[in-house]
Amino acid sequence: MSIPQRWTTEQVRSLFDQPFFDLLFKAQQIHRQHFISGEIQVSTLLSIKTGACPEDCKYCPQSARYNSGIQREDLIEVQKVLDAAEKARKAGSTRFCMGAAWKNPRDRDMPLLEEMVKGVKAMGLETCMTLGMINNDQAQQLAKAGLDFYNHNLDTSPEFYNEIITTRSYQDRLDTLSTIRQAGIKICSGGIVGMGENINDRAGLLVQLANLPIQPESVPINMLVKSPGTPLSDASDVDPFDFIRTIAVARIMMPNSYVRLSAGREQMNEQTQALCFMAGTNSVFYGCKLLTAPNPDEDHDLRLFKKLGLTIQHKKISEGNQEQEKNLTESLLSLDTDKYYNAAH
Repeated sequence: MSIPQRWTTEQVRSLFDQPFFDLLFKAQQIHRQHFISGEIQVSTLLSIKTGACPEDCKYCPQSARYNSGIQREDLIEVQKVLDAAEKARKAGSTRFCMGAAWKNPRDRDMPLLEEMVKGVKAMGLETCMTLGMINNDQAQQLAKAGLDFYNHNLDTSPEFYNEIITTRSYQDRLDTLSTIRQAGIKICSGGIVGMGENINDRAGLLVQLANLPIQPESVPINMLVKSPGTPLSDASDVDPFDFIRTIAVARIMMPNSYVRLSAGREQMNEQTQALCFMAGTNSVFYGCKLLTAPNPDEDHDLRLFKKLGLTIQHKKISEGNQEQEKNLTESLLSLDTDKYYNAAH
């Protein structure tokens, strides 16, 4: 596995400007070089603590600042998490993601979070959490418990970020990614398309992700779900072709990453989703809800997979590839990474 190239916004804009079918052809070629064609990784996402978040993310109905109708729910019991994970496993998911509407977890919550990770891991599932910002000690605790992935999206470009969120900085997000990586946890990080950003902002987001010292192992690309009561509830719809282009460019820039078709699938027709798979998507969230947003149910997805000849990935990464990734991680982390974890403007 080679060290990824450093991307510039100008280079990425040139990708976005390519003719649509040329771009998809290039993305599909790269995808086939690094992944098995037609194989999809499936994850399930559960909200383990809902609502009353102090952040002001303009897209999020879980913010306490907006009258979105989302009811606050405290951290749920460990057994309920394990029951949901077992259901997800039986439905075919290989990764179970747990999300809490926090700016950051409290130390008193860590023992329960660790217990959740250990219990889900014991089922043979990969584990993922998204809990907001975490400090070094918390990251080490989660790593010791066996957490495989941590999701922390950058959302958009550094230049557009303050139009969407003011309660934490872009640098806060990059610092959290650095903390996660240093703890030995894999990174899941992506963004949202359709918040009023322009093409330069989409390019800028992908530049930030691709130029991390180690590219994220998972890159969720979300289409904005316009939630009533949030400031972005009346945002303009995203042109499906613009969204597909974003998927394709992400695949080209991050060839070894799983590019996940994430929030917004409920509002996409089958043809749009099919082109996203053609553009390099090889991961989806499975199940009828993503935290508080609707998502196609498992049966609907299985029918679509059958139409497209897609199969659900069941096997884990080979030992040889694990060793290769380990060697690359060690070599990259020996570099001066501070410059990579500082927001570029």
